[in-house]
Amino acid sequence: MSRKIVRVLLVDDHAVVREGYRTLLSKHEGLVVVGEACDAASAYQCYKDTHADVIIMDISMPGRGGIDAIEHIRRFDAHAQVLVFTMHGGAVYALQAFRAGARGYVTKSSPPDLLIQAVRDVAEGRMAICPEIGEVLALDRLHGEKSGLEELSPREFEIFRMILDARSTDEIASALNISRKTVANYHYGIKSKLGVASDIELFYFGLRQGLVGPVSPITDVGN
Repeated sequence: MSRKIVRVLLVDDHAVVREGYRTLLSKHEGLVVVGEACDAASAYQCYKDTHADVIIMDISMPGRGGIDAIEHIRRFDAHAQVLVFTMHGGAVYALQAFRAGARGYVTKSSPPDLLIQAVRDVAEGRMAICPEIGEVLALDRLHGEKSGLEELSPREFEIFRMILDARSTDEIASALNISRKTVANYHYGIKSKLGVASDIELFYFGLRQGLVGPVSPITDVGN
């Protein structure tokens, strides 16, 4: 008995990575790639055109990130099935992705077969979480420590990440199609929810939470 066809939309800003996904999926019966997108805007339009059964979505993309893209697509279609496939293995990313409407979360360090099974599970309406994320979510709940990040909405979290990525107010406004004033209001609200008073404190908060890496020291290449 042949498997039900699962139509997949690939969303990742690296063409080589998308080609790898396509090759992997093509080796498995019933999985068909019906579209590809390199950013959130093209992902939204491609989903509107294809109504794919499963969207494989990266989080880190230029402009509007994956978490905001998930929320945007889910506002268009509450039944859209999104599987996050990303390098980010922290609990905060997974929690925000699920809050935005994702149905699965798999890290890129996972075995290929696990991604394939996750695609099938999400297509059937089941949740899919790789063991690595299941463990960090369990530990996060066990410790029960509140950082303030859980208070941020998916849109606020996306803007927070963009601020940490040194995006200007104009860049954020353009990426999210909102006004500079709206960005400023979000910026203020994020600092208020996280209990910080300045952008320097905001940066160090992100550093402590593992949302940004430590700054590498500058070396004198002349020595």
